[in-house]
Amino acid sequence: MDLKKFLKEQGTKLIQDPRVLKMMQDERIMKAMMKGFQLKQQAQENFDEQVEAIAKKLNLATKAEVRELKRALRKMEGELEKERVKKPAAKPGSTSS
Repeated sequence: MDLKKFLKEQGTKLIQDPRVLKMMQDERIMKAMMKGFQLKQQAQENFDEQVEAIAKKLNLATKAEVRELKRALRKMEGELEKERVKKPAAKPGSTSS
């Protein structure tokens, strides 16, 4: 059994426990959990900013830049395909006179 599946099963069992359900209704617990989620999000954002700063210093592409390039490439490929449909290329071996 892999760890992720095991943790999900244990979490599900824990959430179904009446003591846990009662504890989750406590306003202080909910505030603490929300604060934990906010701290996790802030930590992730700080980490992502640091990675991006290091990538720029090392002259590496960031995920956002690669995503933007892919989007631009798809757009250009679409435009190229439209032009190919408008003006079919001359067949090899045929003369234009």
